Amino acid sequence: QVQLVESGGGLVQAGGSLRLSCAASGRTFSSYAMGWFRQAPGKEREFVAAISWTGGSTYYAESVKGRFTISRNNAKNTVYLQMNSLKPEDTAVYYCAADRDRGRLTTTVSWYESWGQGTQVTVSS
Repeated sequence: QVQLVESGGGLVQAGGSLRLSCAASGRTFSSYAMGWFRQAPGKEREFVAAISWTGGSTYYAESVKGRFTISRNNAKNTVYLQMNSLKPEDTAVYYCAADRDRGRLTTTVSWYESWGQGTQVTVSS
């Protein structure tokens, strides 16, 4: 398994931007498809975005499409989530996750085998 550590969360005003990073340990990072999820208090964890092992394919939740961008740098073992035009409803703990099926772009939580500890994003109105 790959170990994941998120960073870049914080407090931002509505309309602002943040970039989250997820650093992976291990030499097999490029073998994994990667995803970002979020979980707000009292709610289930929900899919945000996913990216294939090459970065050539991406998929987004409708709620973030056009505002968020997922990318990866396999040389740096890192996946990113650029978040623009943030809204208060984007407030949540954000998690990155790794899927061993490197070509699959899935929204299903249980298909991701490794998870980071999460980073808090708070958007004030």
